[in-house]
Amino acid sequence: MAEQTQISAANRLGLDYRAEAKRLGDPVVPIIDGHAHINGKRAAKVYQEVCDLYGIERVYSQTQLAHAMDVKEVLGDRIRFVAIPEYMHEDRAWAFTEGFLENLEKWHALGARMVKFWGAPRLRDFSEAIGLPPEETVPFDSPWRLKIAHRAKELGMSLMVHVADPDTWFSTSYADSSVYGTKHDQYESLHRLLDKTGMRCLGAHMGGNPEDLGFLSQLLDRHPGLVLDTSATKWMIRELSKQPTNELVEFLTKYEGRVIFGSDIVTHDDHLAASDPDNPAFGNQLANSEHEAFELYASRYWALRTMFETQYRGESNIADPDLKMCDPDRFDDMSAPALHGHALPESMLKTLYRGACEHTLDEWYGA
Repeated sequence: MAEQTQISAANRLGLDYRAEAKRLGDPVVPIIDGHAHINGKRAAKVYQEVCDLYGIERVYSQTQLAHAMDVKEVLGDRIRFVAIPEYMHEDRAWAFTEGFLENLEKWHALGARMVKFWGAPRLRDFSEAIGLPPEETVPFDSPWRLKIAHRAKELGMSLMVHVADPDTWFSTSYADSSVYGTKHDQYESLHRLLDKTGMRCLGAHMGGNPEDLGFLSQLLDRHPGLVLDTSATKWMIRELSKQPTNELVEFLTKYEGRVIFGSDIVTHDDHLAASDPDNPAFGNQLANSEHEAFELYASRYWALRTMFETQYRGESNIADPDLKMCDPDRFDDMSAPALHGHALPESMLKTLYRGACEHTLDEWYGA
């Protein structure tokens, strides 16, 4: 018997996500998710059910190296890997420099043909905390990034970048531009990286700027080898819902084939069990049981498909902490933005859900 649905941050509307998947029906084409983080053998099985329900045929995953074989055992040909540093390694300075460079060979043997460079502004704080001089690792064209990029290019690999962060963070966490720079400042080293290497690149999270389609147009025009994904579901729901449908359609028409579907779903076995609330394991603040993990993963696909396919008007199903962060007097932990369904044309959905990825990432991977 299915577990009773309870109100939670991943399901603040009390939806039955299995029933909702049936109501949405099959997508116009089987979906390729170009951006996720699938870890944990047990969690991968939960994720597999969600994929079956919501029509996700394949996923490009930034899986931890130690989890890759377990996840591959569950998902088989459904998963393709993106090379990432060993974020959880005890020596993180090594993991982001020599270790990442060394591991490219292992990732290549696992079929990875894309390398992820995380470049959020808070990387400066992270680098200093682990003893790495920021100038050596933070800019996209810093010495270590360029070493890794050039080796990746020799191996026939492309890039994925996380550049910038939501506007909400620049008005709060990154308000001190003397430390973090402005949002537009984040792109300067990315321009230099792409100009120096000439590599193809996936700009995660709508290139870090779903708030400004005009800026994204300039970015795409400047770099013909750049494509974007729609990952970071809460961020995309909040900002793409604000975009007038005609302007979003105009943007997707102009850059047909250069915007691919992505969710940014993160799975982990820690989601499947409760832990000490004062000392939570990875992700226990998001889910504490198999049922809660299912809700967490399904919530992202429900939200994205609802925004892209339907004329839904209402609040998002997912709580968005950025609202409280920006205005704690108006919002609380369970507040959510509007979800505006754009009901994109079927031909556009076919490209967004599948066609764009087939002509970019699939080709990069030699599929």
